[in-house]
Parts: sequence; structure tokens; C-alpha cells
Amino acid sequence: MTAAPEAAAPPPEALRAPLVVEFPFTRSLGPVQSAFLTGLRERVVLGVRTTAGQVMVPPVEYDPVTAEEIRELVQVATTGTVTTWAWNGQPRPNQPLDRPFAWVLVRLDGADTALLHALDAPGPEAVHTGMRVRVRWAEERTGAITDIACFEPYETSEISEINEVDEDDEGTGALQAVPHDGAFTDPVTGIVAEARLDYTYSPGRAQTAYINALSGRRTVGERCPSCHKVYVPPRGACPTCGVATTDRVEVGPAGTVTTYCVVNIKARNLDIEVPYVYAHIALDGADLALHGRIGGIPYDQVRMGLRVEPVWTEGGRYPDHYRPTGEPDADYDAYKELI
Repeated sequence: MTAAPEAAAPPPEALRAPLVVEFPFTRSLGPVQSAFLTGLRERVVLGVRTTAGQVMVPPVEYDPVTAEEIRELVQVATTGTVTTWAWNGQPRPNQPLDRPFAWVLVRLDGADTALLHALDAPGPEAVHTGMRVRVRWAEERTGAITDIACFEPYETSEISEINEVDEDDEGTGALQAVPHDGAFTDPVTGIVAEARLDYTYSPGRAQTAYINALSGRRTVGERCPSCHKVYVPPRGACPTCGVATTDRVEVGPAGTVTTYCVVNIKARNLDIEVPYVYAHIALDGADLALHGRIGGIPYDQVRMGLRVEPVWTEGGRYPDHYRPTGEPDADYDAYKELI
């Protein structure tokens, strides 16, 4: 009687997890950008005149052709013409509108360049190049591009000078820009832009095995069958030879600091006192250095060649940091190819 062959075990399922990358970007404003954003708060759209006499909206601080500094501010209309557009049928969180809308480039009356913003329209059939639109102001304005809530369709033959427009009549504008001194009470001098990226990350076969091994306090890399280099973390393929790496190799746990940097800026939501050291660490048996924080030693005593070992987080999911092993420093020739 012949035994049936044993079925091969199914490959482990690749990991997947939501990942959010976000940080606040703080920017100070020069006189041109300050006047532009403060003007939006006051329901005034400003541009800047270039050396050649063109009016740019939004304004820039240096001439794109000559690179000269430009400061001549002008006021343009709140009405304009769509120069091109694209329909957004599935708005993302924090976009200008929570319903389908069009992204449009609008050349405001009096300007020579176009401004990118949202157009509130019932459907793509209601949008076309050359259509007339006007600004819809946000009810609460703080001095940001979002003070323009969006554009909306606007059809009229009535055109008048900016200075003659009634404060509450947003349906008229000017074909010619008029000078503006850029002076406002309580000008906006800086902005904080919240950058955020939400996506689902899958590390793939090789790094799934690497992450699963970390839960057992082991560090696993993969060896290239051609050049025999061991990559940690594994990439699934050798970047030098271009062939798949499937031979798994356990490395470490100890390693050598190949190079490092001293961090003096405290990161948001990171409970680590500065200064501290982040280093590239070549684990024993690996041909690629990974990075990790160095602890258990004053920051100014960290050095190239320092021998370190991992200190695992509670539960052992990954190394929290690396500390000195007490061994003599590694000779430079032992790690010079891994810097």
C-alpha cells in the first residue's frame, strides 16, 4: 500500500495593515504670500505683476523668467474663466467638497495665469472649458486658500471695475487688475499645513517573514543565490543581481554601528528625550545595515564600530533600541563595505 503524498503547506498570508503618514508643516510667509492669504481672509484676491507685465495669481515672489524679485501687487476680480478641468467623482476626506465636483484651472479676470481649485457643479455635463465662474467664499475665513470654499458657475454680461463693485455683489469683476498696496490689519505671517497620507500597506512575502520572525525575537534576512549577499530587512530580490531571494538566513542578534547621527529635535508623539542617536547597524551575518536607536550609553559616546545588541519591546514584537554589548569595538575593515 502506497501512502498518499503529503500536501504542501500553503504559503503564509502576506501581512496588510492601514498606515497613516502625517506631519504638520510650518511655513513663514514673505510679504507677497502674506498679502495674498490675508487678502483672501478679507475677500480680496491679489496677484503680482511680473517684469514683463503679466499678472500671476496665485502670486509668486520671484519672476519665473528672470528670477528677479517682484513685489508689485494688484487686485483681480472674483470672477473668471475655466481654462481646463477634470471631474472628481469620488472626493477624498478633507477635499474642498464632500460630494462629486470638478477640479478646475480658473483664470480670474485681470490675471494672466490660472488658479487651481474646486468647482461645485451638478455633474461633468455641466462643466466645460470657457465657462464663467465666480468665487464662493467660506463663511469663516482665516487667511488660507480654503477661504475660497470653491468656485460656482456664473453667467452674466455685466462687467465693472473692481473699485466700483459693491461689497456684497460678488457677481461682478474687472477685466483689468488695479494696484493694491497689500496692507491689511493683522496680516497673516505664517501657516501650518497638515500633510497626511492614508493607505493600506502590504510588506510582501519577504518582509512578512521578516516581521513574523521579529515576534519570536529573531532577525531573518534572505541570501541572493548569485552574489550570496544577505539582505536585512529582506527585499524579495537582490538589487544587484536582479534575481529572487528565497534562502532565509537568521542573522545577529548583535551587530556593529557603521555610522550614526545625533538627533536634537524632539519628534511629535515620540516620548524620547533629546539628544539621542539613530544609527546604521550591520547585524552579524548581514550584508546590509538596518537602522535603529542607540540607548544605554550617553549620546556623545556612540561611535563607529561600537558593538550593540537589541533591547526588545514588551511582548517582543521588535527591537525598541540597541545597547552596547561590552565587547571591544569592531575593526574598521570588518564593516567598511557596509557604511
